[in-house]
Amino acid sequence: MSATFIPFDACEPLLDWHALTDALAAAHELPRARIGDTFLLRDPDTLLSRSAWIEGMGMAVKTATVFPGNPAHDRPAVNGAVSLFSDIDGTLEAIVDFHLVTKWKTAGDSLLAARRLARPNSKVILIIGAGTVGHSLYEAYASAFPGARFLVWNRNAAGAARMASAFPDVATTDDLEAAVRQADIVTSATMAQAPLIRGEWLRPGQHIDLIGAYRADMREADDTALRRARIFVDSRDTTLNHIGELKTPLEQGVITRDDIIADFYDLPSGRFARRTEEEITLFKNGGGAHLDLMTSRYILKEWGRA
Repeated sequence: MSATFIPFDACEPLLDWHALTDALAAAHELPRARIGDTFLLRDPDTLLSRSAWIEGMGMAVKTATVFPGNPAHDRPAVNGAVSLFSDIDGTLEAIVDFHLVTKWKTAGDSLLAARRLARPNSKVILIIGAGTVGHSLYEAYASAFPGARFLVWNRNAAGAARMASAFPDVATTDDLEAAVRQADIVTSATMAQAPLIRGEWLRPGQHIDLIGAYRADMREADDTALRRARIFVDSRDTTLNHIGELKTPLEQGVITRDDIIADFYDLPSGRFARRTEEEITLFKNGGGAHLDLMTSRYILKEWGRA
């Protein structure tokens, strides 16, 4: 039996943000994933493979090629695919479009957390960063918080204007502090190495969603924000020792590992939840191949129904 190829454009209309987050939550009731990453470098190009195996779900290898010179030739800088394998006999079941999995995994990761941590009556949502991920975050959050008003802040005002023109209920702002202060939810997807979000700007009841930092030298929120908030992560295994957002403050004693309240594997116990209307919740979206596997399984299921 040949493997199924799942393309972006034909599959995306079949997918639903709420159904994905429900699938992600259910997948965390299975045994904890085993994960591994490999990097091959040929300056300036990169081959990255991220692998995961979950008992009862199978295996996935997400491979990305990063060629920074491609845009000069009107080709995308990042390409790749996700190979999905059977847990029963190891056969290849599907090859899924890299960008489809990445989009839905990244925004779905944050949305699952927001559905547990943000106040359901949140009315103002600030998106920091108007890139590809920012657009996906709008789609995801708009599905869960109907009627909410969206603001977007971007270092380059032209990028914010383009995003606002794409979505009629998104307004631009050039005052980041004022926007953070008024937002009920702040979701950030930037390439910042120094914190953009200041803890002194936060107010009771907010939910802060941090996506952008993925290296040890990157952060989007400062120490004060971490101290004021109850901190959650998608996976302790992929965030605490690798990403500057938490790695640096842990090493410097700003916070301790006991300050990390829960990750998604604590969902069944009920620990991954907001306790009061007044508390500030902060979530670090670190991603990981296990989430690519979970998302790919959801995509394959919906593709099979079509």
